Amino acid sequence: MINADELLRAYDDQLRTDAETPSAIGVERLGPLRLVTFAGGRGFVTYRDLGGATATEIAGLVVGALAHFTADPEITRVEWKTRGHDAAPGLHGTLLANDFEADDVESIMIGEASALVAEVPLPEGVTVRRVTEESEVRAMCRMQGEVFGDVFSDATADAVLARLARGDGMELWVAEADGSIVSAGRLEPVPNTEFAGIWGGATREDWRGRGVYRALTAARARSAIAMGKRLINSDSTEFSRPILERSGLVRVSTTTPYRWRR
Repeated sequence: MINADELLRAYDDQLRTDAETPSAIGVERLGPLRLVTFAGGRGFVTYRDLGGATATEIAGLVVGALAHFTADPEITRVEWKTRGHDAAPGLHGTLLANDFEADDVESIMIGEASALVAEVPLPEGVTVRRVTEESEVRAMCRMQGEVFGDVFSDATADAVLARLARGDGMELWVAEADGSIVSAGRLEPVPNTEFAGIWGGATREDWRGRGVYRALTAARARSAIAMGKRLINSDSTEFSRPILERSGLVRVSTTTPYRWRR
């Protein structure tokens, strides 16, 4: 069994690279930062670390990154992804001062894929399967938007469909009851690493606590193992973290997204 320190090192070394953003349509460098552009007008800021930058230097990086994205009229929103174990003096205050808003803190969960594989009894009439058809993908994205409280946009589904068309290994999984999607999530194998990520986990409130999300996670873990992946990572809300912990995943750090909107 790998300990938490080893898991965190694997996360930093293997995932905090271009492997973190497989669907990027553009990447620019600004010092230690990777300034990533996604389809649909979304910018994203990430990095392996901040290289020991001072608070003054970090303030300059924030201003420079925001200037990069605001210069592109197509960019309507930007996410700056922070990690709790990074040395980042002054970053929180500088992001807020530049009109970023902090989202909820999430737990970075990592563990062996085999730990998630279990036979989970499902409520009667519930099935778990992959989806690939356009109508199914749009229904999945709509359901996730409703659960997360986001205003559903066809652009979200368009971006997911574009990724499926590229065939980069991403899989979409849903749990259905009476023909309606009640839980959903993605599996994203990371090329040239030991990892596959499980993302976008959303379950309708009246279906929580009934094993549906755990079964969906087990199905994705089985698929990851079939791809030759050994480790699973996830940024987890307080809804999903306890489920993953019970399955043997470890909370190695935290991540807080900061969001800017035009």
